[in-house]
Amino acid sequence: MAKRDYYEILGVSRNATQEEIKRAYRELVKKWHPDRHHENKKEAEERFKEIQEAYEVLSDPEKRAQYDRFGYVGAPGGEQTGWGPSHETIFDDFFGDLGDIFDMFFGGSQTTNRRRKKHVRTGENIELSVTIDLEDVIHGKSVPVEYERYTVCDACNGTGAEPGTGKRTCPRCGGSGVVKEEKRTFFGVFVNTYTCPTCAGEGEVIERSCKKCGGSGRIKERRKINVKIPPGVEDGARLRIKGGGNAGFGGGGYGDLYITVRVRPKPGFERKGDDLYTTVIIDHLQAALGTHIEIETPEGKETLRIPPGTQPDTVFRLKGLGVPNLSSGRRGDLYVKVKVEIPKPGKREASVLKQAAKIRGLNFDEE
Repeated sequence: MAKRDYYEILGVSRNATQEEIKRAYRELVKKWHPDRHHENKKEAEERFKEIQEAYEVLSDPEKRAQYDRFGYVGAPGGEQTGWGPSHETIFDDFFGDLGDIFDMFFGGSQTTNRRRKKHVRTGENIELSVTIDLEDVIHGKSVPVEYERYTVCDACNGTGAEPGTGKRTCPRCGGSGVVKEEKRTFFGVFVNTYTCPTCAGEGEVIERSCKKCGGSGRIKERRKINVKIPPGVEDGARLRIKGGGNAGFGGGGYGDLYITVRVRPKPGFERKGDDLYTTVIIDHLQAALGTHIEIETPEGKETLRIPPGTQPDTVFRLKGLGVPNLSSGRRGDLYVKVKVEIPKPGKREASVLKQAAKIRGLNFDEE
């Protein structure tokens, strides 16, 4: 699942001052400290960690500027906070920029030889759930869904720059896209090269952040769609809606929307695959003499014939009254188990039953 927005975690706006961020952080740290939540300590630890991570980024002007623009933050050595590094970034973290290696041996200019990377990232996926009834599983249903997602800012077209402004050379890396740090040790001088956290390796930064999106290139929107639930869907099934997630960064595409379907249990019915199971109770005289009874099904009432001499726990099969198969559409069956109830007879009924017992030659208690 995608990480939550850092501003949302701290409960502040994208234009919040450092003092407002610090104040919100202190309040949340007190509220979610694990020692104050013994009953749900695991949840508190996750929230506490989330709050610490958000504050670490938003309290640092450079990290905050990168987060506002790209939605993640790079760190020395390749570690990143946010939505994770791209494959290209991971490669650079382990092996450095290949241009630097050639520069070291052949004397090339790292600024002119470097191929600047454009950090294009697909947007995060979004997870939602909907609940339907057993009747909806049989016929399928179109369910309205409303949710929030990030979309491309219509003011800056996703660039993060205020309309009318452009980009300038990154002041930290001088346009190279990487930062080099030398460390002198007893064994010699070690050079550590990592992606510039200010420009995320592009070598350029925007002059002025877009006022509408705060430089992120994305804005929140409330979206309404109708999700078609297919007949025969299982409880816990996940439906994928391509491009229904958040907008990407640097021209990256939208993530996907995943919807988990929950089927509300129907009292008296149990589903096993495409078949349904239920139980009815009849009187012992109905079982002995035979009868017709009405039974409830997910689609209404049906008539079930009980033949004379029906024994307890007899199961009747009603073809085609089950759930459709998700692949073939062929419906399963409804199985009805009969429970026979034997009540204590009254005086008049007992007299009749005794006569019947005598006819059949059965022993019984005369009292």
